[in-house]
Amino acid sequence: QVQLGESGGGLVQAGGSLRLSCAASGRTFSSYAMGWFRQAPGKEREFVASISRIGASTTYADSVKGRFTISRDNAKNTLYLQMNSLKPEDTAAYYCAATTYAPYGTRLSQYDYWGQGTQVTVSS
Repeated sequence: QVQLGESGGGLVQAGGSLRLSCAASGRTFSSYAMGWFRQAPGKEREFVASISRIGASTTYADSVKGRFTISRDNAKNTLYLQMNSLKPEDTAAYYCAATTYAPYGTRLSQYDYWGQGTQVTVSS
């Protein structure tokens, strides 16, 4: 098993930036592909970005492509999401998740472990 904990959320103005972190503990972090998802009030949880086990491959939702960057540091057991040019529609709780699916997953059902989430609020 792996335990996940997100941090770095907060309140930011539109056009601003935030960097989310996801610290992992337990089983070897590099055994898992990782993903970020988000859930806005009243909406379903949706895919944001994912990264392969050693970080060689990434993929993004169209809504964040060119603005968000997913990365990982396996030596630090940490996943990151750099979010630039934030928009009010990016407001949501952001969750990191781990999967043994390779090279990575884009669907919620592919992920086995989830963090508790961190809130990102973008004001207009």
